[in-house]
Amino acid sequence: MHEDIRATAASAVALAADHGGSPALEVSGLTKKFGDRTVVDNVSLRIPRGSAFGYLGPNGAGKTTLIRMVLGLTPATSGSMSVLGVPVPAQRARALERVGAIVEEPRFHGYLTGRQNLRVLAAARQPAAERRIEPALERVGLRERADDRVGAYSMGMRQRLGVAACLLGDPELLILDEPMNGLDPAGMLEFRQLLRSFVEEGRTVVLSSHLLDEVERTCDAIAVVDQGRIVAQGSIDEVIGSGGQSVSVECDDLSRARQLLLIHRLATDVTAQAGRLTATLDPRYQAGPRNAAGAINRVLVEQGITVYGLAVDRGSLEQRFLDITSTLGGAA
Repeated sequence: MHEDIRATAASAVALAADHGGSPALEVSGLTKKFGDRTVVDNVSLRIPRGSAFGYLGPNGAGKTTLIRMVLGLTPATSGSMSVLGVPVPAQRARALERVGAIVEEPRFHGYLTGRQNLRVLAAARQPAAERRIEPALERVGLRERADDRVGAYSMGMRQRLGVAACLLGDPELLILDEPMNGLDPAGMLEFRQLLRSFVEEGRTVVLSSHLLDEVERTCDAIAVVDQGRIVAQGSIDEVIGSGGQSVSVECDDLSRARQLLLIHRLATDVTAQAGRLTATLDPRYQAGPRNAAGAINRVLVEQGITVYGLAVDRGSLEQRFLDITSTLGGAA
């Protein structure tokens, strides 16, 4: 039922080749000031095509402001930007032809139905947009509610309709600001699968969200911004791993095991709690925590300690996020 949308995904891949592998989105030294206050501070990003990228930060970190600059909704104070290999704002109209975006909450005419709203939007686009309405409604799970007035939609349904509106232009790049707001757990799972399906088709998804668990499950790479500056950037594993990984150890002699782990420099810190040890791995083992678990097991067994269990704690994006960001507020 999604033929019109899925068939055109091949054109997104072809366009990427035409641009010689240029990134889907690239910003360099991007800065935005409101008077004396700097909201976005010298941000540089390079987001490859065909990926899901998370742009994360506390409230007031400057996430939405950056998106608005990329879309030409507010001017940058300094820096450069390109979207799908096209410079903005110099060639904004051309750059945004294949971009679908939701900035903050999507806005629709509440007195019109979902389908009628999409028809209004399609009328301002190329003729092919009209043919994409029904596949888009089905793809976001709104076909059965398409003839209800949008004023009766929940926030989650409006978010879905916003994505359907993005699909009318067959976007190569989707920029979504908090798109999972208002979704229940089942809806989040469906939405995550939807976003991953876009990536599988060769599209690029840039996701700004405070739902860190969903970002961790959805995105290939992330950037974390705090007070306008990027404080961490890389793949999910790289960002989580940069905070240090640990191994949990259950054995018959916690005190002696702790001494051995420190003496053999397998860990930089070892704490005992609830009948087990938590060993923060030495930097030598951060890239290979499974190797560290093997080395810990070998040392303890050779010293006559009975090991009941070993578990590598990868950590979470949420914990790493809390470690590297402040809780100061400001303008978004």
